[in-house]
Amino acid sequence: MNPSDVIGRVARFGLGVFMLGLVMPLVALAMPANAEEILRIPYAIDIGTFDPDNGFEVDAIGAVDNVYEGLVEYAPGSTQIVGLLAKRWKISDDGLSYTFHLQDGVKFHDGTALTAQAVVDSLKRRRDGGLALSYMLGNVADISTLDNATVVIRLKRPQNSFLDALASAWGPKVISPLALTEHDTSDKAASWLGEHAVGTGPFKLAEFKRGEGYVLERNADYWGKRPFFDRIEIPVVPDIGQQILKLKAGELDVVPTNFPFAQLSHLPAELEITAAPSMTQYALFIKPGSPLDNPEIRRAVLSAINPSSWVKDVFGPYAELSKSAYQNLMLDPADPIEFPSEIDAAKAAIARLGDVNVVIGLHSGKATYARISDRLIVQLGLIGVKATAHVLPPGAAFALKSDPNAPDALLTISSPDAGHPENQARAFFTKDAPLNFYGRNLPEADAIVDVAGTKTDVAERNALYEKAGRLYVEAGHVIPLVDAKDVVVHAKGLTDLGLRPAFPPGNIDFATVRRAR
Repeated sequence: MNPSDVIGRVARFGLGVFMLGLVMPLVALAMPANAEEILRIPYAIDIGTFDPDNGFEVDAIGAVDNVYEGLVEYAPGSTQIVGLLAKRWKISDDGLSYTFHLQDGVKFHDGTALTAQAVVDSLKRRRDGGLALSYMLGNVADISTLDNATVVIRLKRPQNSFLDALASAWGPKVISPLALTEHDTSDKAASWLGEHAVGTGPFKLAEFKRGEGYVLERNADYWGKRPFFDRIEIPVVPDIGQQILKLKAGELDVVPTNFPFAQLSHLPAELEITAAPSMTQYALFIKPGSPLDNPEIRRAVLSAINPSSWVKDVFGPYAELSKSAYQNLMLDPADPIEFPSEIDAAKAAIARLGDVNVVIGLHSGKATYARISDRLIVQLGLIGVKATAHVLPPGAAFALKSDPNAPDALLTISSPDAGHPENQARAFFTKDAPLNFYGRNLPEADAIVDVAGTKTDVAERNALYEKAGRLYVEAGHVIPLVDAKDVVVHAKGLTDLGLRPAFPPGNIDFATVRRAR
């Protein structure tokens, strides 16, 4: 090779190294120090509204609660109430006044500062707006400011469940006063807030595409602890089979709920389970005048359907027997309910009484309902009861009291809007309870609930709630079966999901969840 060629190549090589040395630092400067962390989680049901006061969202409540914040919240994994926008509070001796002292330095997503007046405006919107969740502040007589950082709420009568109402997944949140003013078209800004949001939470609503999906982005100016994830992507995937396929293909990070229990024991190595206690209680609500109103038939049926004989088959290790008409985490009864196990006596009773037919309505077509009902039908058949089951049309469970063809029993989930026995009793059992599916009435039990609601001593109040609950069960209004755990299947390495027992299953807290590095 010609010496001049060698010299030329060396020179060009040196020039290339020199240019590479100039370019690489520029490339490094253009690249982020850390790649964006994204969590991909599907919703099976589309969001009806993002307005925190005007919709009873279930799948999406975790997103709403990460954009908006209230005064207090349940701590992850418990029903302990801790401060959120309120750093501390005090309750008056008469149980009527609640004084909340606000956190310092909190700003809404639009830059507006949090003030006591902003809290008052939001709570009054919830109470007075005639919105879907206005009932939660129905006992509030007055909401006022003591100073710029202190809010006073005065009740009409003592309510020992009031803090639970504030901490509920659907409890009142604080909305930017600027957004409420700018977008109020004589509807309390409900139309605009259906698809937009301005809260104080750790995430902002970045994209709202109804029927397709939603995106939350981390709030860089959040007053609290910085979340691990920068972005939450929420596609709408109604079919659980598709969710599972996408999770296994790495297109999703989580299947938050309804993963079939039968498949949990043989997951692929790259997936794992987070299971946490919950207030998901499966129960049978009984129609007045059905065969189960006969105490002798009901005792025979209870012997046959004893959940201890089938709970492991349906749920594996992810459920336990219900102890009362209240969820086990809500109230630990001194005298738990027990199912009789007199199978021979049950057979004899049914044989003596003649043909007994029972129709069970299933609140949902989800697999767990079918697995439970299949076992109930088999167990009832063993004592001579002819049972059938069918899935009710959407929404039909809420109209059973006026349906002459309603099934003899409704298999459903009994789960209240907050973690207090008052919420359970007032939701499902008392005369005017919105989820008293068959409109049953037991005045002596309702009277005990009324007294329990005034008691501040926890042991005293729980004894009264337990007494009322036992009366509802003994009268044949409801048959509690099992309390199921909150089971989330996700990519290996996700941790600190922040699940709360009083929240709907699968509602991961985007502020606490992280990926182990």
